[in-house]
Amino acid sequence: MVFAEIVFPGWNPVALHLGPLAIRWYGLAYLAGFLIAGALLDRMVRDKFLPLTTAAVSDLVGWLVAGVLVGGRLGYALFYDPRMFLRPLDLIKVWEGGLSFHGGLIGVLVASVLFARRRKVSWRRLADGLALAAPAGIFLVRLANFVNGELFGRLAPASLPWAMRFPTDPAAQELSPDLARAGGMNWHDAYAALRASGAWAAIAAHIPLRHPSQLYEAALEGLTVGAVLWWVYARRRTTLRPGTLAGLFVVLYAAARFLIEFTRQPDAQFVTAAHPLGTVLGPFSMGQMLSLLLAVFGAALLAWRGSDADRPARPDLPL
Repeated sequence: MVFAEIVFPGWNPVALHLGPLAIRWYGLAYLAGFLIAGALLDRMVRDKFLPLTTAAVSDLVGWLVAGVLVGGRLGYALFYDPRMFLRPLDLIKVWEGGLSFHGGLIGVLVASVLFARRRKVSWRRLADGLALAAPAGIFLVRLANFVNGELFGRLAPASLPWAMRFPTDPAAQELSPDLARAGGMNWHDAYAALRASGAWAAIAAHIPLRHPSQLYEAALEGLTVGAVLWWVYARRRTTLRPGTLAGLFVVLYAAARFLIEFTRQPDAQFVTAAHPLGTVLGPFSMGQMLSLLLAVFGAALLAWRGSDADRPARPDLPL
């Protein structure tokens, strides 16, 4: 069966301009993710699931922002581009992209441990709350990745109804000098001009169809993982052993990411003559190797029994 091809929409990654400052959907996705996380954490406080106050939640969100940005940037440099450590100023250029989820998770882990010690609350109970709050932000950021045209998928068969051709594809930039000059961050105007003039249609046949893996990640890592966690929370909130939701989140995310990586184009910096696709260990990508380690950590959280201080939440008793 022949399907009509879905053309990459090419929405402008810049949401608005404030003078010389460009506000991107990617940054707004992070902002919305933190605001939603704060609202969900407030709800858990009202449910007496988290032993915090509303003021403490606001403080916690600040710690999380720092953990995500610092951990995500350092993780990206460590796992994907170690040369950045030779250019320390590049580490602060978050607006140019380059945040690692696994690094951000480590940053959140460190920030939450420090926060829990400062507030003298159970870290595992706090981690459960963060697990419930995180998927909404993951969903929004993956959608922003799609709008940016970044993190696109591997080659897809022509029979795949939703396969797309991305203007950020190396093949597109080789065929269009305008896209090549624009680069990976500022491709929108050049792509819009190509489509308006009909030039895109002329070169599209020479640009490979790819999986929109950003949308797969939004659906699995964000929506599906979030739905499962909130379903468990709604039915077993009063009997959950602390750390259960956190461990479940980590395991589910790791499994979803591992599977999706088979359709996601590995990072270009890992492409070598021996591994032209960009995998790092046989058929596995760096994201898959990190996800395996993440799954081990999640399994340990699920198996960790803890002490009497980490007893299940009781809504009828003050925490």
